[in-house]
Amino acid sequence: MDIVVDTREKQKAIRGILAEFAKEDVRTVSSKLYVGDYMSLDNPRLVIDRKQNLTELCGNVCQQHVRFRAELARAQEHGIRLLILCEHGRGIRDLPDVAFWRNPRGIKRVRQNGAWVNLATRAMQGETLYKALVTMEKKYGCRFLFCEKSETGRVILDILSGRRKTDG
Repeated sequence: MDIVVDTREKQKAIRGILAEFAKEDVRTVSSKLYVGDYMSLDNPRLVIDRKQNLTELCGNVCQQHVRFRAELARAQEHGIRLLILCEHGRGIRDLPDVAFWRNPRGIKRVRQNGAWVNLATRAMQGETLYKALVTMEKKYGCRFLFCEKSETGRVILDILSGRRKTDG
């Protein structure tokens, strides 16, 4: 199998993924991908976009909403099945688990009258993020999947080789 890895992936962040590919004798090619981060040359209509955790995904949905939505729409328009693989771990195994996620940016620690206090922020929390992701799946035909960071290389190989089913 030959896998194209997007050139914008940070080499330090994907060292373990590339090691897993090498262990399985999978050849990699670096190239800028139209959408996502990983694509098998055997099936260029299936692409994986890797996110390092729910905080990054939340940032894509909130602060970078226009860019993120445009990428989902671009994939849909060209018949590309885009899977977003989030390496969050810590109890997040599938989309419904996201509803219980507590955003670490939801609390801000500040000094008030000489004492440290925790103040709630307006950061998006899990339930709202979950609803947004479900809407995106329905509207754009993408899919949000979750794994531990240590599993990412194996999960990418399983998906792109067809060993792991990704339908509902």
